Amino acid sequence: MASLPRRQFIGGSAAIAALAAVAACSNKSGSSSSGATAVSSASFEGTGPITWVQGKDNSGGMVQKRLDEWNKLYPDEKVTLIELSAEADQQRESFVNNAQTKSDAYDVISVDNVWVSEFAANQWILQLPESELVNDDVIEAVLNTGKYMNKLYAMPFATDSPIMFYRKDLLSQAGVDVPTTWDEVKSAIDAVRKLSGHESIGGFGGQFAKYEGLTCCASEFINTAGASFYDDKNNVTINSPEAIAGLQNLVDGFKDGYIPKEALEWKEEDGRNAFEAGNLLFYRQWPYEYANDLDKLGLDKFDVAALPAIDGKTFVPTLGGHNCGISAFSKNKATALKFVKWFTNAESEKYALDTQTLAPILSSLYEDKDMLAKFPYLPTLKKSLDSAKGRPKAVNYGDVTAAIQDAIYPAIQQTTEPKAAIEGLEKALKALAS
Repeated sequence: MASLPRRQFIGGSAAIAALAAVAACSNKSGSSSSGATAVSSASFEGTGPITWVQGKDNSGGMVQKRLDEWNKLYPDEKVTLIELSAEADQQRESFVNNAQTKSDAYDVISVDNVWVSEFAANQWILQLPESELVNDDVIEAVLNTGKYMNKLYAMPFATDSPIMFYRKDLLSQAGVDVPTTWDEVKSAIDAVRKLSGHESIGGFGGQFAKYEGLTCCASEFINTAGASFYDDKNNVTINSPEAIAGLQNLVDGFKDGYIPKEALEWKEEDGRNAFEAGNLLFYRQWPYEYANDLDKLGLDKFDVAALPAIDGKTFVPTLGGHNCGISAFSKNKATALKFVKWFTNAESEKYALDTQTLAPILSSLYEDKDMLAKFPYLPTLKKSLDSAKGRPKAVNYGDVTAAIQDAIYPAIQQTTEPKAAIEGLEKALKALAS
């Protein structure tokens, strides 16, 4: 298909999205094929205006303020912010539309780390010069989220890993220490439920609705038990005693009443509302909630801790985050690369943490005195990042995560046994790989 002019693409994106939705019914991943190969090298030429494309900015304009600084420095290479939907699936659809029409409307895009393999394999984003972007301060596990076939295609600018929010006022009233193990979490719930007025408080919450949050949360129980979905050679390895045991722990949480049944319909904000309303004692959540709770509850009522060890094994959180990718169809690739370097430097990373509570990619910022004073949870978050694990690096990740959700959700609803769920998931993942 011929390239669409920048203005024409933006103006006609709604119509293109409607057509893409039809195509998505037959191919969730949007990949051209499982055998697609990535661009091995790129020529970064062309200077001039570019666009930075991301999901909806909920920071009160702080992203634009940072971009204004770039525009003052480089008035001949102005960057324009394009905000997409707040929903990740719709963001991805817009990026895929842009790539499939070979439009130059998008120059630098915010790539969810689970999209990197798909976008690289389909040659929608360019291989980046790692030596020009990376230094020893970049957290290695975070950097790896931007790699496909051991090559860097998307430079991280914000990472993420969940932590455990808890009502410290209620634990104090019950005379309970902050739990560090799953058994201690359950005991703490039992103790708080003995307090007058809190007999029916929800115990441990997470994002267990049938969407990407379920993949993240279920993966944590499975990975913590010592299992994995794939091995290093991309062979399906999910059907193991460890995976069954991990899923059983999650299912038992629902069965025994420690995870509220309402959580079967919870996404991030649903659980946050329950926690802030005093209807939940512990909440597995991303760090962005900290600023919200600070305003709503105050530090006299809540705090954060590492997620609990289970069966003697350190909890393995799911690694989140977003990376900068350069569109293969950008006309000003030299400026785009220059922008990525600037947008991921130490000054930009500190700004993003300070103004948007985005978890930085640099280890040093987790020890920065100014940031520690403002965000005392940073050491807890760094500990979570150090033990975190990414989701499967699959070119057809959309199909993979759908298969995980289809298998796990009936198990936590207690309509399927964990063993049968894991066996079914193995079959589904092998079918996708064939």
